[in-house]
Amino acid sequence: MSAPSEIPVIVSATLNLSRQRGFISATRHETGRLLATLAASREGTLAELGTGTGVGSAWLSSGAPKTARIVSAELDPSLAEDVQKIFADVDNVEIISGDWSTLEQYAPFSLLFVDVREVMESIDVIAGLLEPGGIAVLDDFVPSPFWPPIVDGSVDSVREQWLTDERFAAVEMLIDPDASLLIATRR
Repeated sequence: MSAPSEIPVIVSATLNLSRQRGFISATRHETGRLLATLAASREGTLAELGTGTGVGSAWLSSGAPKTARIVSAELDPSLAEDVQKIFADVDNVEIISGDWSTLEQYAPFSLLFVDVREVMESIDVIAGLLEPGGIAVLDDFVPSPFWPPIVDGSVDSVREQWLTDERFAAVEMLIDPDASLLIATRR
Protein backbone atom coordinates (compact mmCIF):
# COMPACT_ATOMS: atom_id res chain seq x y z
CA MET A 1 0.00 0.00 0.00
CA SER A 2 1.23 3.46 -0.73
CA ALA A 3 1.61 5.55 2.42
CA PRO A 4 4.36 7.62 3.98
CA SER A 5 6.76 5.49 5.98
CA GLU A 6 6.83 7.98 8.85
CA ILE A 7 4.48 7.48 11.75
CA PRO A 8 3.42 10.00 14.39
CA VAL A 9 5.68 10.31 17.45
CA ILE A 10 2.90 9.25 19.85
CA VAL A 11 2.33 6.08 17.79
CA SER A 12 6.08 5.32 17.94
CA ALA A 13 5.97 5.64 21.73
CA THR A 14 3.11 3.14 22.00
CA LEU A 15 4.85 0.72 19.60
CA ASN A 16 7.98 0.93 21.78
CA LEU A 17 5.83 0.01 24.79
CA SER A 18 4.43 -2.92 22.78
CA ARG A 19 7.93 -4.23 22.17
CA GLN A 20 8.93 -3.70 25.82
CA ARG A 21 5.84 -5.55 27.02
CA GLY A 22 6.34 -8.42 24.55
CA PHE A 23 3.17 -7.84 22.54
CA ILE A 24 3.50 -9.70 19.25
CA SER A 25 0.79 -7.71 17.51
CA ALA A 26 -0.54 -4.19 17.58
CA THR A 27 -2.83 -2.11 15.42
CA ARG A 28 -1.45 -2.31 11.89
CA HIS A 29 -0.25 0.93 10.30
CA GLU A 30 -2.92 0.58 7.60
CA THR A 31 -5.63 0.32 10.25
CA GLY A 32 -4.03 3.16 12.19
CA ARG A 33 -3.98 5.48 9.19
CA LEU A 34 -7.65 4.67 8.60
CA LEU A 35 -8.43 5.44 12.26
CA ALA A 36 -6.59 8.78 12.02
CA THR A 37 -8.46 9.64 8.83
CA LEU A 38 -11.86 8.79 10.31
CA ALA A 39 -11.00 10.59 13.56
CA ALA A 40 -10.21 13.76 11.61
CA SER A 41 -13.87 13.90 10.57
CA ARG A 42 -15.28 13.44 14.07
CA GLU A 43 -16.28 15.75 16.91
CA GLY A 44 -17.35 14.81 20.41
CA THR A 45 -16.07 11.68 22.14
CA LEU A 46 -14.05 8.94 20.45
CA ALA A 47 -13.17 5.71 22.24
CA GLU A 48 -11.10 2.58 22.01
CA LEU A 49 -12.28 -0.64 23.64
CA GLY A 50 -9.18 -2.69 24.35
CA THR A 51 -6.32 -0.24 24.90
CA GLY A 52 -3.48 -2.73 25.06
CA THR A 53 -0.39 -0.55 24.74
CA GLY A 54 -2.37 2.37 23.33
CA VAL A 55 -1.47 2.06 19.64
CA GLY A 56 -5.09 2.49 18.49
CA SER A 57 -5.60 5.48 20.78
CA ALA A 58 -2.37 7.01 19.49
CA TRP A 59 -3.58 6.73 15.90
CA LEU A 60 -6.95 8.23 16.87
CA SER A 61 -5.15 11.07 18.65
CA SER A 62 -2.92 11.72 15.65
CA GLY A 63 -5.94 12.48 13.47
CA ALA A 64 -8.63 13.80 15.80
CA PRO A 65 -9.30 17.50 16.18
CA LYS A 66 -7.93 18.90 19.44
CA THR A 67 -11.53 19.62 20.49
CA ALA A 68 -12.45 15.92 20.36
CA ARG A 69 -12.09 13.77 23.47
CA ILE A 70 -10.56 10.29 23.31
CA VAL A 71 -11.13 7.72 26.06
CA SER A 72 -9.83 4.20 26.30
CA ALA A 73 -10.01 1.47 28.95
CA GLU A 74 -7.37 -1.12 29.77
CA LEU A 75 -8.12 -4.03 32.10
CA ASP A 76 -4.50 -4.54 33.24
CA PRO A 77 -3.79 -1.74 35.79
CA SER A 78 -0.02 -1.88 35.28
CA LEU A 79 -0.36 -1.61 31.50
CA ALA A 80 -2.93 1.17 31.84
CA GLU A 81 -0.45 3.09 34.00
CA ASP A 82 2.31 2.72 31.38
CA VAL A 83 -0.04 3.96 28.64
CA GLN A 84 -1.20 6.85 30.85
CA LYS A 85 2.45 7.97 31.08
CA ILE A 86 2.71 8.10 27.29
CA PHE A 87 -0.40 10.28 27.02
CA ALA A 88 0.37 12.42 30.11
CA ASP A 89 0.97 15.54 27.99
CA VAL A 90 -1.94 14.95 25.59
CA ASP A 91 -4.84 16.96 26.96
CA ASN A 92 -7.68 15.31 25.06
CA VAL A 93 -6.79 11.64 25.73
CA GLU A 94 -7.78 9.76 28.88
CA ILE A 95 -6.67 6.19 29.57
CA ILE A 96 -8.77 4.48 32.22
CA SER A 97 -7.80 1.42 34.20
CA GLY A 98 -10.79 -0.88 34.06
CA ASP A 99 -13.04 -3.11 32.03
CA TRP A 100 -14.32 -1.79 28.68
CA SER A 101 -17.75 -1.24 30.23
CA THR A 102 -16.31 1.60 32.35
CA LEU A 103 -16.42 3.66 29.15
CA GLU A 104 -20.22 3.51 28.97
CA GLN A 105 -20.35 6.63 31.16
CA TYR A 106 -18.66 8.62 28.35
CA ALA A 107 -21.13 7.59 25.64
CA PRO A 108 -22.48 8.39 23.15
CA PHE A 109 -19.43 8.06 20.92
CA SER A 110 -18.92 9.56 17.49
CA LEU A 111 -16.22 6.96 16.74
CA LEU A 112 -15.58 3.69 18.52
CA PHE A 113 -12.58 1.44 17.80
CA VAL A 114 -13.26 -2.11 19.00
CA ASP A 115 -10.30 -4.45 19.17
CA VAL A 116 -11.81 -7.09 21.52
CA ARG A 117 -13.64 -9.97 19.84
CA GLU A 118 -15.90 -10.68 22.84
CA VAL A 119 -17.12 -7.07 22.77
CA MET A 120 -17.83 -7.26 19.02
CA GLU A 121 -20.31 -10.02 19.82
CA SER A 122 -22.36 -7.48 21.81
CA ILE A 123 -23.78 -5.60 18.83
CA ASP A 124 -26.75 -4.30 20.83
CA VAL A 125 -24.48 -2.81 23.49
CA ILE A 126 -22.22 -1.19 20.91
CA ALA A 127 -25.20 0.17 18.99
CA GLY A 128 -26.35 1.80 22.21
CA LEU A 129 -22.95 3.42 22.74
CA LEU A 130 -22.90 5.14 19.33
CA GLU A 131 -24.58 8.42 18.49
CA PRO A 132 -26.61 8.53 15.26
CA GLY A 133 -24.03 8.75 12.48
CA GLY A 134 -21.40 7.33 14.84
CA ILE A 135 -18.84 4.96 13.37
CA ALA A 136 -17.69 1.63 14.81
CA VAL A 137 -14.40 0.21 13.52
CA LEU A 138 -14.04 -3.49 14.35
CA ASP A 139 -10.55 -4.90 13.93
CA ASP A 140 -8.86 -8.27 13.46
CA PHE A 141 -10.96 -10.22 10.99
CA VAL A 142 -9.63 -12.86 8.63
CA PRO A 143 -10.77 -12.14 5.06
CA SER A 144 -13.33 -14.52 3.57
CA PRO A 145 -14.26 -14.65 -0.11
CA PHE A 146 -17.55 -16.40 0.76
CA TRP A 147 -21.01 -15.35 1.87
CA PRO A 148 -21.83 -16.05 4.54
CA PRO A 149 -18.25 -15.46 5.69
CA ILE A 150 -16.43 -18.70 6.48
CA VAL A 151 -13.37 -18.82 8.75
CA ASP A 152 -11.75 -22.09 9.83
CA GLY A 153 -14.66 -24.06 8.36
CA SER A 154 -17.39 -22.21 10.28
CA VAL A 155 -19.62 -19.23 9.61
CA ASP A 156 -18.21 -16.07 11.21
CA SER A 157 -21.49 -15.14 12.86
CA VAL A 158 -20.09 -11.94 14.40
CA ARG A 159 -19.11 -10.55 11.00
CA GLU A 160 -22.36 -11.77 9.44
CA GLN A 161 -24.39 -10.01 12.14
CA TRP A 162 -22.55 -6.69 11.73
CA LEU A 163 -22.84 -6.72 7.95
CA THR A 164 -26.58 -7.45 7.98
CA ASP A 165 -27.88 -5.48 10.99
CA GLU A 166 -30.32 -2.82 9.73
CA ARG A 167 -29.17 -0.32 12.38
CA PHE A 168 -25.87 0.01 10.50
CA ALA A 169 -24.51 0.72 7.07
CA ALA A 170 -21.47 -1.56 7.15
CA VAL A 171 -18.61 -2.66 4.95
CA GLU A 172 -15.67 -5.03 5.28
CA MET A 173 -12.32 -3.59 4.19
CA LEU A 174 -9.27 -5.62 3.27
CA ILE A 175 -6.30 -4.14 5.13
CA ASP A 176 -3.75 -6.74 4.07
CA PRO A 177 -4.07 -10.07 2.23
CA ASP A 178 -4.51 -11.75 5.63
CA ALA A 179 -6.43 -9.05 7.54
CA SER A 180 -9.67 -7.13 7.27
CA LEU A 181 -11.81 -4.89 9.43
CA LEU A 182 -15.40 -3.74 9.50
CA ILE A 183 -16.62 -0.16 9.41
CA ALA A 184 -20.22 0.27 10.56
CA THR A 185 -22.05 3.60 10.70
CA ARG A 186 -25.05 3.88 13.02
CA ARG A 187 -28.15 4.94 11.08
